[in-house]
Amino acid sequence: MDTIADMVRARADDDHIAVRFADESLTYREWVQCCADRAALWASLRDPAKPPHIGVLLDNVADFTMWLGAAALTGATVVGINPTRRGEELAHDVRHTECQIIVTESSYRGLFDGLDLGVSDDRVFDIDTAPYADLVAEFRGAALPTDPVEPSTRFLLLFTSGTSGTPKAVICTQGRLASVCASMIGVVGLTTDDVTYISMPLFHSNALFTGWAPSVAAGATVALRRKFSASEFLPDVRRFGATYFNYVGKPLAYVLATPARPDDLDNTLVRGFGNEANDSDLRGFAERFGCRLIDGYGQTETGASIVRVPGMPVGALGMAAPSVKILDPVTGDECPRARFDEHGRLLNAQDATGEIVNTGGTTFEGYWNNPDAEAERMRDGAYWTGDLGYRDDAGFFYFAGRTADWLRVDGENLAAAPVERIMARFDGVVLCAVYGVPDPVAGDVLMVALQMADAVAFDPVGFAAFVRAQPDLGPKGVPSLVRVVATLPMTQTNKVLKRQLVAQRWSTDDPVWKRTPQGDYRSFTDADAEALLDEFRRRGREGVLS
Repeated sequence: MDTIADMVRARADDDHIAVRFADESLTYREWVQCCADRAALWASLRDPAKPPHIGVLLDNVADFTMWLGAAALTGATVVGINPTRRGEELAHDVRHTECQIIVTESSYRGLFDGLDLGVSDDRVFDIDTAPYADLVAEFRGAALPTDPVEPSTRFLLLFTSGTSGTPKAVICTQGRLASVCASMIGVVGLTTDDVTYISMPLFHSNALFTGWAPSVAAGATVALRRKFSASEFLPDVRRFGATYFNYVGKPLAYVLATPARPDDLDNTLVRGFGNEANDSDLRGFAERFGCRLIDGYGQTETGASIVRVPGMPVGALGMAAPSVKILDPVTGDECPRARFDEHGRLLNAQDATGEIVNTGGTTFEGYWNNPDAEAERMRDGAYWTGDLGYRDDAGFFYFAGRTADWLRVDGENLAAAPVERIMARFDGVVLCAVYGVPDPVAGDVLMVALQMADAVAFDPVGFAAFVRAQPDLGPKGVPSLVRVVATLPMTQTNKVLKRQLVAQRWSTDDPVWKRTPQGDYRSFTDADAEALLDEFRRRGREGVLS
């Protein structure tokens, strides 16, 4: 099948269970009709003079999948709106992608209060209300759209954050996603007998590319959880009879952090696919739950991929096509291969580390209305990932972090600049810098360095209250560590030397404060540092601190 529309139409007469959510279920026949109903509703609302963009701000509910199906059938584009965005950043996402309508629910409606979305209130629909139900009912039983949809038709706009802090909406056509589906089905062996458990958010490429779309293509059942819950993961697996699931590294670790039980192996899971899990968690999950995990490296842009292979060294990402290389971002030359001592310590980090680049064969389709960002990502015919890495003599790739302005928090990219603008509001701050330091589980921990005005002492109680009071600060932008400096390290052109801050991390004579689970800040002690180092060792990630 060449398009997502083909995939949806192919299920029109299928009485296999398509979607399970909470205590409800729909067959594919019923689900396709629900997609057709919403396609007819969309046709009644669409302004043909504007881009056919449908903003969706929903948890993992059945209606989200129906709007994906409706968009596919009509050649429209779903804009995945991230509910953790706040204030003007959220409004920018909607305006930038020129959404004609927004599909959301009552619990999120308040996020739009006072914002200029470029969408009138009567074109924002809450799926959990009677007016929405009545509106959909007007189109119940609508005919399945049959107009041809080309593979080049834009299907998704998925937001990611770049090093500049400017939101970028990644374009994904129906043809690209259909190709991803075919690849995923081959990798994980999905069939109609499978039940795919999806608790990662559907506005993110991980859930769409590795969970929902390949499951529809294979005719598997999709079991949805509104939001991820570590404690409910195994009960959900058993209740739905899930055989396959998608993940990112941090949630996987949260599941492993739940108390082990003697009957953990008593479950239906067979395999899972995801990214950013560390080696110890991959092994631990397989041993505890009897489930094979396939961990890969890639991006929403699908610009470059690296796959794990049997017998690869501990800590490696895996192998890649010959076109994927480690290049010096300044010279464009390929970096020397990494050399290690007998303990596995990288000896030539400065020379061997560069940017992971795909020099040919990328499937990146660009960013919506952002030519500058496209030019930054695609240079001289090559796709520059923005990720740092190195490669050994055998050809195995290793991840070395991200540029200082690009953080990966809980499996999502996060730009530093918007958070810095918020931190600068705190009374007494002269300069601030937001950056990522290694997380012992996966990705980054958000850290902020604050340069306070003379004679102004940092007030941890006041800072905690300040953070809670910021309406445009999403949960992933809340600093986990705060360093208070006399002066920030600067270049001669008055740019903050973030790489120096990243290298120093929490090992500094400056006072550092740690956020508690209750949202307060307390001093980060030597005992905290030792406990954190022990966690890196236990998870086999001590190397990322080198």
